[in-house]
Amino acid sequence: MKKTILIFSALTIAILLLFKFSTYSYLSGNLAVELVLGAIALVFFFVGLYINKRQARKQPIAEEDVDHNMITQLGISNREYEVLFHLSKGMSNKEIADSLFVSESTIKTHVSNLLVKLDAKRRTQAIQKAKTLRLLSN
Repeated sequence: MKKTILIFSALTIAILLLFKFSTYSYLSGNLAVELVLGAIALVFFFVGLYINKRQARKQPIAEEDVDHNMITQLGISNREYEVLFHLSKGMSNKEIADSLFVSESTIKTHVSNLLVKLDAKRRTQAIQKAKTLRLLSN
């Protein structure tokens, strides 16, 4: 995600610079520079489209791989499952809390409940058991 933000930030800065150069070329009467800048802007446009398509292809979870019956058997709530999914991405409690718009102590409670329900001592062990039980896709 940070890489995507960095790329789009660089593209935005480049486009702003292109606008400034086009203003300069218009004021100086040199329209050949404006055509070059327009071509560069088109390149940035197509780079943005390519990045967007690449991001759209990523699927978070293949739903057919997940055993929903096992989730209900273990008594894992929907919110706990969301926390488990974020844990499998390697996110910290604070990052999970920020993405789910809850407090960090709430996430700690959910993680603690997940460790009990999955009979795990550590987060990594819980993720491993969740994958073994097909709660998460591999």
